[in-house]
Amino acid sequence: MEEFSRIKRLPPYVFAVVNDLKYAARQRGEDIIDFGMGNPDGATPQHIVDKLVESVVQGKNHRYSVSKGIQGLRKAVCGYYKRRFDVDLDPETEAIVTIGSKEGLSHLALAISGPGDTVLVPNPTYPLHAYSFIIAGADVQHIPIGKNVDFFDELTRSMRNSWPKPKGLVVNFPSNPTARVVDLSFYEKIVAFAKEHNIWVISDIAYAELCFDGYKAPSILQVPGAKDVAVEFYTVSKTYNMPGWRVGFAVGNKQLVYALTRMKSYLDYGLFQPIQIAATVALNGPQDCVDEIRELYQSRRNLLVDGLQRAGWQVEKPLASMFIWAEIPEPFRHMGSLEFTKKLLTEAQVAVSPGIGFGQCGDTHVRIALIENEHRTRQAIRNIRKFLNAGGDVSP
Repeated sequence: MEEFSRIKRLPPYVFAVVNDLKYAARQRGEDIIDFGMGNPDGATPQHIVDKLVESVVQGKNHRYSVSKGIQGLRKAVCGYYKRRFDVDLDPETEAIVTIGSKEGLSHLALAISGPGDTVLVPNPTYPLHAYSFIIAGADVQHIPIGKNVDFFDELTRSMRNSWPKPKGLVVNFPSNPTARVVDLSFYEKIVAFAKEHNIWVISDIAYAELCFDGYKAPSILQVPGAKDVAVEFYTVSKTYNMPGWRVGFAVGNKQLVYALTRMKSYLDYGLFQPIQIAATVALNGPQDCVDEIRELYQSRRNLLVDGLQRAGWQVEKPLASMFIWAEIPEPFRHMGSLEFTKKLLTEAQVAVSPGIGFGQCGDTHVRIALIENEHRTRQAIRNIRKFLNAGGDVSP
């Protein structure tokens, strides 16, 4: 059978191993408590659903839309940036609607990179941040990120040792998977670095509204001059419990927005228009639902972190995102994240994501998504406590 060149560049999908184990366990009748995928479990707020229903019965909305998104939705995301970050954006030239952030980022990678290009990407990171460029034919230079690592030292070293000179840099804060956060001074250094080395910056702030304990995530576009070098991806998926609706945005640098607009004009006709109309209501309408969603994740974070710590697993309490980035307990650390994940699933009936799936630098951790309700979370804590107390062997 013929092997296709782009497919050959993709490694085996680590998460498929865990998914297969989950499926097999459920087929055996086991109750698996699943913290694996970052898939919000709550319903979309009712006023947004009502707008979708109202719009979907109108025949005029059943036609092709426009690939860059309807003007009302582009204006709405620009309005969000003005309210939230005090950033002014032109909805005609500095904003585009995407079919979720994944589609937008992958098509931007296709538009701006190809064979011979190199892009700098943190490690660990969300897989698409690296593989969108690999699929486009470019090479990726990994920048270690984490505790006791100076990101800018690593960034400078990579820039100095890379030839040809990298074309772009991806940043993602609050981070998936690590939940790491930054302040505006971090972005000021990123923008200065990008201008000094004449590279693009692609920022992903999908979790900007899931912030706790008084922390507020900044946008790179708040830095004066950032629009000269940066584009930022935002999405309604986590903010409004709308992951399946697939509504994302790219905003910022006109040249990058134009490149993505051109690419998308050949590849799609945009989102189903009623979805865009409902997303406009989400951004322009009452925002109490955002506070409620944030409070739910904070409550789940507190319950799970406190419970795991009492059980003997010393995990850190994140300031943002819907994830806990948990270092593997010392007795199991030698196993690596995939084997530990498999053991946790088979022995404790708890599914998490192995850190190796997010890059080699993540192999000492697992990612735990805050997607189970309080009852299921308490059950998971009991299972994990029993697992740890038994040294990892809770077989009858």
